[in-house]
Amino acid sequence: MQALSTAIYGKLAGSSLDTDIGGRLFKGEAPQGSQLPYVVFFIVSNVPEYPGGKTIEQVLLQFSLFSSASGSTEIETMLTHLRSLYDDVVLTITGYTSIYFIRGNLTTMRDEITTADGTAGVWHYVQEYEIQMVK
Repeated sequence: MQALSTAIYGKLAGSSLDTDIGGRLFKGEAPQGSQLPYVVFFIVSNVPEYPGGKTIEQVLLQFSLFSSASGSTEIETMLTHLRSLYDDVVLTITGYTSIYFIRGNLTTMRDEITTADGTAGVWHYVQEYEIQMVK
């Protein structure tokens, strides 16, 4: 799924979300000590189908947004910018035809995490997307 990751990073470049997070978009997990705010994305599931000699990839993708701001304005702005960037987008995915990129479930939470400066309350929003791409 390297081609999908490359397309996600490519779409982010120079966007409002990119500015919000200072370019801190990570695949899988954020490196220890990463400065907030940031976004982590990963594939939750990938189910291939093989009709008529083609491969259809059904992908469930998750973006996890993190902010240590005390209020929710920062993370809600990040979410708005994420949605305007990826909702119903047709990504250029090398080797594939992008069929759809549809927003799914949103989960919001407030977590306590340990940072270099001690324990902090962190907003954590999880936005899922369903993707279909054909090879």
